[in-house]
Amino acid sequence: MDSDPVPSSSPAFATPAHPLRKNKSNHPPARASILPILLPPSTLRPVAFRTFTRKHNLTISSSALQILATFVGRNCGSGWREEGLAERVLDEVAKGWKKTGGGVIVEEGKGASLRAILQTIEGNMSGGRVAAGKTPTTDGVSMSMPRNRVDIHPNLHLSPSVASTLGDREQGDSNLSFHPRSWIKVVDAFDIPRLTYNADKKYFEIANSKASLFSQPSHKTALFRDRYNVIHQRLLRNESFQLSLGSASVSSLSRSSSSFTPNTCYKLTPVANLLGRSGTSHLLLGMLSVSPTGDLSLTDLTGSIALELSHARVIPEDGAWFAPGMIVLVDGIYEEEETVKGSTLGGNTGVGGAIGGIFVGVSICGPPCERREMSLGTKGRQTTVEVSSSGGFGWVDFLGVGSERAQGPRMRHIQERCLQDWHGGTDDSRCTKIAIMGEVNLDHVKTADALKMLFGFYSDLPPRERPIVFVLIGNFVQKAMINGGGRAGGIEYKEYFDSLALVLSEFPSLLQHSTFIFVPGDNDPWPSAFSAGAASALPRQAVPELFTSRVKRAFSTANAELDRSQSSEPIGEAIWTTNPSRITLFGPVHDIAIVRDDMSERLRRSAVRIGQDADRSTIMNDGMASQKSSVLPEDSIETQTPMGAESYPIPSSVNMSRKLVKTILDQGTISPFPLSLRPVLWDYASSLQLYPLPSSFILADPEAAPFCMTYEGCHVMNPGKLIPEGDLSSVRWIEYDASKNRGKVKEMRY
Repeated sequence: MDSDPVPSSSPAFATPAHPLRKNKSNHPPARASILPILLPPSTLRPVAFRTFTRKHNLTISSSALQILATFVGRNCGSGWREEGLAERVLDEVAKGWKKTGGGVIVEEGKGASLRAILQTIEGNMSGGRVAAGKTPTTDGVSMSMPRNRVDIHPNLHLSPSVASTLGDREQGDSNLSFHPRSWIKVVDAFDIPRLTYNADKKYFEIANSKASLFSQPSHKTALFRDRYNVIHQRLLRNESFQLSLGSASVSSLSRSSSSFTPNTCYKLTPVANLLGRSGTSHLLLGMLSVSPTGDLSLTDLTGSIALELSHARVIPEDGAWFAPGMIVLVDGIYEEEETVKGSTLGGNTGVGGAIGGIFVGVSICGPPCERREMSLGTKGRQTTVEVSSSGGFGWVDFLGVGSERAQGPRMRHIQERCLQDWHGGTDDSRCTKIAIMGEVNLDHVKTADALKMLFGFYSDLPPRERPIVFVLIGNFVQKAMINGGGRAGGIEYKEYFDSLALVLSEFPSLLQHSTFIFVPGDNDPWPSAFSAGAASALPRQAVPELFTSRVKRAFSTANAELDRSQSSEPIGEAIWTTNPSRITLFGPVHDIAIVRDDMSERLRRSAVRIGQDADRSTIMNDGMASQKSSVLPEDSIETQTPMGAESYPIPSSVNMSRKLVKTILDQGTISPFPLSLRPVLWDYASSLQLYPLPSSFILADPEAAPFCMTYEGCHVMNPGKLIPEGDLSSVRWIEYDASKNRGKVKEMRY
């Protein structure tokens, strides 16, 4: 029995005018009891389809549907349909699945734990409903709306998903480092997820087989099939290949830029469907290849056919190179041959997957490129918190740093905070500069002086105007490193890096506040020991630690001299990565691809001649002879040659750069060549793909002139050579601004 808090009504005890209120006991409310039922998965399927597929753009597997049916039947009971309990619970499950970074297919172990999400939701349910004001999280803690935001905006009503997002940001931001270099990650080619495109499900899947340098022969076939499927689905997503109600006929191939002609519908024809359709016009998508007799042919997944390009024209004129191993679009006429002339080894008999007859090409072009925003389905939504359910591969984690849909909005919020904190509340992009140097030949007599001039230039700048990353790209020696034979050996190679360590030690401020990334070339160990400087297999490993110990010691010495007790800035470091590799800044927000390869020289050697005087063979002559073209570019330059000598029109550096960029990005891969010209490790071919397009692409080709240009939203840069050929008193590099996605070629004389 409770005692009266008022002791007496006597005036001596000063009885209050109003009696004191009794304190009510704060007992937790009793949880409403639910009678569990056995709910078949087929009965729950329509509700799950409306919630997961239509509302959240997710696909639920049969095993996950069984788990959800058991959970709903146990926690919602007989009111799962009439009271709408199941739909609300499934909606919370879908939100939790997206929040934890799960993939587009809801299945246990596919990027997130479905059982952990259900266990968290079950702890916050009462009477078949998720408790109001609580949003379940994956760690089992109920996040409520922060009080300060409610006080500031009393009339603002946020949905539970937005409230949980704001709460997560405020709780997690206090423990994060807001220095830009804390969010830099270098992804080696061997660490990139091995993804394959499933043409039936129209989705990227992780390869089940274990990667090996000596893989099964079937993996070689899968390499080319996967390349074709990715380009084919990318092409079908193009508006020009989507049949509209207003289009009555299929037009011939014609375009003037990177995008096809609007209001025009194109239709692809498989090679196998050409049989019995002689004299008809078709548009084919296939890979250029050379038959055993030396004839040029076009191959797709259904068969191959001989190709005649003597009357074809390139669209746009002189806009790209076409070489065996590339996937192209060819518009032309199919002609059957009644009698086979000559040897039947070329495949004109229709035996062994080859279609009889010949395909006379009228026009040829590369498959159109797709912008990064279109591939990820995030066009126009980079700054929003809520994720749209439009198409694209936004939920696919291509680099292992998180998908665009799952981590993109949060990383953009962190980027904004980093830039504001770094510059005292002003949005300035100077702290996201990256200095890129190509063909850093350490055995060159002028390289040490050039590096001292470049590092001294940045060392004299204020700390906030210096680059946060320095990228040094090989070859680090001019000749292949081979022990013996009068060539550079292991001892000499280590001495070159020791001399680089001495140069870096003169600039401790750069070593303390910057990240140095080293990308090897074909002359660097160890692949050069057996390739003798020729094209080695891609991807290739980084420079071994055996040669880089002095450089790492220079960074350790510089960092030891600086007191970081009052600073959250990460220490300076040197990273040796693979070729190719990726640099990510703020997760999936900035994706920078790097490759070192002599692409332009290889393209000039192996390009197919197209025009009136061309035959169905490939050019294997030297590079200068292959520059001769039947169509003269507008900005080409005629060189003065002696009387009687043949004159070759040399295209300008800008035109050559445009052809190189368009050729590589349209193919969607770093190595669009036959394996005999540029070997590729079959199981790691997915690390070479350029789909979706990166934010920027460092294409280090010393045989091409330095350039910086943007194609379909991807900024492509070629730093060229650190010391220009023929000018030993200057140094040349590229300064790239990641926040603006723009680079600039810089040159300094000394």
